[in-house]
Amino acid sequence: MSLSSGRTERTFQILTVLVDGPLHGYGIIQEVERLSDGRTQLRVGTLYGALERLSGEGLLVLDAEETVSGRLRRYYRLTDTGAQVLAEEADRLAQQAVVALDRLRKRGTLRRAPAGGIV
Repeated sequence: MSLSSGRTERTFQILTVLVDGPLHGYGIIQEVERLSDGRTQLRVGTLYGALERLSGEGLLVLDAEETVSGRLRRYYRLTDTGAQVLAEEADRLAQQAVVALDRLRKRGTLRRAPAGGIV
């Protein structure tokens, strides 16, 4: 199974923020926004649709539920399968980035080392 089959950057980011442990929906939204330096802002409907789909694919599971101020808060956790799929996708993206950066260097477009130190 691979993320590249129709999945989005948002899906990649959701799985990424769950690597550190279970989070509830609003926590996921905040962490994705932080992770992306504000470039990705998940809507609640988008998030819960993605969480349902990813759960159905076995990439994450409902870890716990609690009621806070009268509202149900659900915590989601990355599964081992989800971690493996994320690792494969991260590796695939890293390989693509290396190729792109190499071509840009040959073209003379890169004048300084990009973020992350790949030269």
